[in-house]
Amino acid sequence: MLLIEQLIDVCHRIYDKGYVSAFDGNLSVYTPDNTILITRSSVCKGAVGLEDILEIDLNGKIIKGNGKSSTELKLHQFAYAFRNDVFAVIHTHSVYATAFASSKNEIVNDVFPEVILSLGKIPLCRYATPSTDDLPKSLEEYISEGWAYLLENHGAVTLGKDIYDAYYKMEKLEHTAKIISIARCLGGVNRLPQEKIEELKSISEKVYGIKPN
Repeated sequence: MLLIEQLIDVCHRIYDKGYVSAFDGNLSVYTPDNTILITRSSVCKGAVGLEDILEIDLNGKIIKGNGKSSTELKLHQFAYAFRNDVFAVIHTHSVYATAFASSKNEIVNDVFPEVILSLGKIPLCRYATPSTDDLPKSLEEYISEGWAYLLENHGAVTLGKDIYDAYYKMEKLEHTAKIISIARCLGGVNRLPQEKIEELKSISEKVYGIKPN
């Protein structure tokens, strides 16, 4: 499947999952030609087609496609510029993760082994006005590590080694936020002790084939 087809497929998946509504969200992939394929502005992700994907250069100039670049293009450019292991970026307004971000609550990552290994720390980035230079700057202190971020009063971002990796990380982020929300309603979250986290990390690559983030 071509990169553009993968991107369209994941657009439809995040809409079907309810991670975005109306024209919310934006997704991109980094190509072998050092360009970016990104969803255009003001398009429902559940209805994205080939005509809704723009190819742009690293400066944001449109190479192929018609329409306006996503308002969050700067966020995507920032991630690709600072991480040579990132080849896809997804930004959504998934309900539970965004609820955490909007209530200034961090998602603790010391509850589930798979979250510790696959997502790493999930920082809550300070509020920044969408589409401005302040938005990528809000991720600056966290961008060198981790794969998932909460944007205060805005939404969530995941990075990936490809678009499906970024999608499954978003799925894991939202699932984790939902479980923790319910656990708190039931009386609290049971967090793993530090020695168990270190034990998990020590066997992660051998047993699970995952280098902990």
